[in-house]
Amino acid sequence: MAVVKPFICIRPAKEHAAEVAALPYDVYNRKEACAAVKGNPLSFLNIDRAETQFSDDVDTYADCVYEKARELLDSQIADGIYVTDAGDHYYLYELTMDGRSQTGIVACCSIDDYVNGVIKKHENTREEKELDRIRHVDTVNAQTGPIFLAYRQNIALKEIVAEEKTKPALYDFVSDDGIRHRVWRIDGADRTDAIEAAFAAIPSTYIADGHHRAASAVKVGLKRRTKHPGYTGEEPFNYFLSVLFPDEELMILPYNRVVRDLNGMSTEQFFEKLKEKFELEEIGKEPYAPVQKGTFGMYLDGTWYALKILPQYRSADPVKGLDVSILQDHLLAPVLGIGDPRTDQRIDFIGGIRGLKELERRVGEDMEVAFSMYPTSIEELLSVADAGLLMPPKSTWFEPKLRSGLFIHRLS
Repeated sequence: MAVVKPFICIRPAKEHAAEVAALPYDVYNRKEACAAVKGNPLSFLNIDRAETQFSDDVDTYADCVYEKARELLDSQIADGIYVTDAGDHYYLYELTMDGRSQTGIVACCSIDDYVNGVIKKHENTREEKELDRIRHVDTVNAQTGPIFLAYRQNIALKEIVAEEKTKPALYDFVSDDGIRHRVWRIDGADRTDAIEAAFAAIPSTYIADGHHRAASAVKVGLKRRTKHPGYTGEEPFNYFLSVLFPDEELMILPYNRVVRDLNGMSTEQFFEKLKEKFELEEIGKEPYAPVQKGTFGMYLDGTWYALKILPQYRSADPVKGLDVSILQDHLLAPVLGIGDPRTDQRIDFIGGIRGLKELERRVGEDMEVAFSMYPTSIEELLSVADAGLLMPPKSTWFEPKLRSGLFIHRLS
């Protein structure tokens, strides 16, 4: 059963919330992060990516970068940019994009639930990507970017959330990308106990986005346990900051692919290989997004095509049946020679939020062929996780992104 607890929250003062809230650290490269913080000293990205405070000759992972992150956070807390709520609370975090809203419960989840598989994963993590966040969390002594979790619909939680959202919000602002953000604090021991009990009846929660942040947070907690062998399990370092959303409110966008070349083939040879496993239909100049599973858009030589996997190559397996697996197993690997998409430099991945014109742009610039995908569904994600399996890399793109800096969980 899921252990999901209220916590003592450090959060921006109301008048600073919109300035502080920042997209996750990993959506930027260093140059983009420096540009994003320019002129906004309160953006949490200054803390999340503290290399922005140094000249380019300072290594991104130098000790002074992590120390600067802690210095910035501590000084802004001391200056009143942030406030600390008294006592343990749950919070609600609603994000509205293009008229569609999703509301999550902000809380802390148990590192033991992660280790024991109550919190289920659908992606592998890479140790080198974890190391940066491990050092950041450990040095700052806080978790600042919440993990995006999902849970299967729960009537008790749905009713509590609906009632709490009738009350005045702590924050209500629209970020530069047009996303509306609203936050409520849940007060009252009865409500807190009801939420904790509802989660305790839920057998599993699922990481939707933030696998590396979750793994890093857990490793910091385990590290602190070794330093405090008399720990009770109630210390803050035994938990990590999360926002938990009901599955029915979540939407996954496609994660499209672009490939640098045709693996030495002419267009005609490529088409002949394609037709062994796919139906091929020319669409024309209008960008094509697939409208059902098992279909793909393809952009090549200035023309869009529709691909449809032949029936005999479909699979009921929760992983092999994913569209990202079908494309990889029956086209990218055997035809284009993309053996390992995690390491092959000939392939790149484009989040669906960027649109199909971005695929055309990349093909015109540095790639030869692009594939538009039908998005993985949230039910497919849950099914893969329930089966104890892993999705291929770059299977899901969640929007809108949770903002960092709105909720901070101190580890001690």
